[in-house]
Amino acid sequence: MTRAPDAPIDAVITWVDGSDPAHRAKRRARLDRATGPVHPNGVNPHRWGSSDEMTYCLTALANHAPWLRRVWVVTDSQRPDLSSIPARILDRLAVIDHRIIFAGHEDVLPTFNSLAIESMLWRIPDLAESFLYFNDDVFLTAPLQPQDVFHKGKPVLRGKWVDYSGLAQDRAAMQNPALFNHFTQINAARMAGYGPARMWSSAHVVHPLRRSLLARLFAQHKAAFHANIAHPFRALAQFQPMALHNHTAIGAGNFATPATRDYLHMRAGAALDFAPEQMRACLRRTLAGGTKFLCVNDFPELEALVPDTRKWIERAIGI
Repeated sequence: MTRAPDAPIDAVITWVDGSDPAHRAKRRARLDRATGPVHPNGVNPHRWGSSDEMTYCLTALANHAPWLRRVWVVTDSQRPDLSSIPARILDRLAVIDHRIIFAGHEDVLPTFNSLAIESMLWRIPDLAESFLYFNDDVFLTAPLQPQDVFHKGKPVLRGKWVDYSGLAQDRAAMQNPALFNHFTQINAARMAGYGPARMWSSAHVVHPLRRSLLARLFAQHKAAFHANIAHPFRALAQFQPMALHNHTAIGAGNFATPATRDYLHMRAGAALDFAPEQMRACLRRTLAGGTKFLCVNDFPELEALVPDTRKWIERAIGI
């Protein structure tokens, strides 16, 4: 039985349809004005792909987290197709344009940089103090309890302690798109007083965040945040806002961790790591129970490898 949260909890989802001609044109024009090399991770086409992820993400929230107060979808002059979304969540859903959260900083728009957008999510008007940040490729695959994400008011962090000291000095690794997130987390950890030899690496799933903490960090590191939002495409000089939030919470002892791992991340390039039968077995085993969060970075790639991917995911989501 689901217990109501002690305090309101919202969900925030970032979404883009990169196939939209207007968005493509803006992206191309902004890239043509780039004054220097752009990191390969920042311009990977899958970053703006859309393969029904929003339908899956919202349907999963309706079925597995009915206790959410509001659901905010952050977009750039776009509106997702909501025709297949359960009616019971539509009256709690609002679409928020980048111009709202970047108010006063419109000179950096348009932006095609998730790190810049994440830096400003806390500025959504009327956003709850406690909120869950989802990319649109993260789905709930089992019923979620409020205490799974905020335990006694503390964010429940998913990830692990790592030693990235060797990686931090590896210049070749800096250009590896698959390792980009490691470096932006290293930058964030340093801002919070943690060196790469011992830092928390956040899993690529849901991020429970406190609005007041992000607002305080923005005020405390104003120059760094202003620099973070100035990049139209992802850059190695940036920091991951969620990692800064998490390391600050850890430093204050204001966090919790789940008892067991309850998430699965199917990253882009997974086809290079697993044979189709291995991937199919992993999906079936994971979605059969025990997993609450699934992230699929590249849906077309995974479907090419495992054609019945959607069948398994839709069953877990409740479609």
